[in-house]
Amino acid sequence: MNENHLRLNEQAASFAPPVPAVQTYGLSRAYGSMTALSNLDLTVNRADLFGFIGSNGAGKTTTLRILATFLTPSSGRAEVLGHDVVRDADRVRHLIGYMPDFFGVYKDMEVTEYLDFFGACYKIPAAVREKTVADVLELVGLTEKRGALIGALSRGMQQRLGLARVLIHDPQLLLLDEPASGLDPRARIEMMAILQELQRMGKTIIISSHILSELQTLCNRCAIIEKGRLIYSGPVQGVRADSQAGRVFRVRVSTDMARALELLRARPEIVEAHEEDGRLRVTVREDLADAGVVAETLVRGGARLVELREEELGLEEVFLRVTKGETQ
Repeated sequence: MNENHLRLNEQAASFAPPVPAVQTYGLSRAYGSMTALSNLDLTVNRADLFGFIGSNGAGKTTTLRILATFLTPSSGRAEVLGHDVVRDADRVRHLIGYMPDFFGVYKDMEVTEYLDFFGACYKIPAAVREKTVADVLELVGLTEKRGALIGALSRGMQQRLGLARVLIHDPQLLLLDEPASGLDPRARIEMMAILQELQRMGKTIIISSHILSELQTLCNRCAIIEKGRLIYSGPVQGVRADSQAGRVFRVRVSTDMARALELLRARPEIVEAHEEDGRLRVTVREDLADAGVVAETLVRGGARLVELREEELGLEEVFLRVTKGETQ
């Protein structure tokens, strides 16, 4: 194959549509008279680091348990890497690693004994288990604790051990339910760095979390669920754009602020302008969203412009805007 053919193949690959890792079709789950999940249509692509966002009782854990084959749906269906989670449950279990928000550990076992046990459960040959255990310990940063008793580990280290356990059989899809729950700030940062490394290795990761500020920078795509229903699914940047009337700029002037507000409010492109924390907060129409409109208006009006920067909505603020706070 010549160089031109290689280049064409690379270009074709770059435009190839994403390949789904998880797809659900009208997925529903009821507990008696209570509907925990209602007609969920969700797609997670391979190599996504996918944030699953919702209040307590929204249906996140129910969804993850169905994908992990621990629950059967009341109606609808779900596929993991092309396999139905009900009809082909055994195959799915070998393709996934599921880490619940609370998981039991054998506190009197050593770290390596614990991982060796789970490696045996997945029928990893004894001849390769030692290296497999060493590899996952290195990946999660627990090599120095290989001989320690689990009961002597900190909460953060036990969470890392839980992640090592779900990695022991090299799953393609990770389902992580609140993996940073109860961790201190340093342990959370270290956990998120591990997840980014796993994504770089080609793993698909679905992570539910209440720490939205971390998901904002960690995930490339997300879904918001409330009261069992999907509100949004797509790029993280897309949910911000959908919830914002226009682009927002923060402005600081060294001249009369009231005069600057008067100038800005006179322009039809400006949706809103007001003072906030000693600066001006200016919203410009999305179809005419350009920082130049703000700068030109102020400078031509005689205002002295000191600072002009665009403001992005945080995921926490977006979540509050698009949900109503309803629970099951």
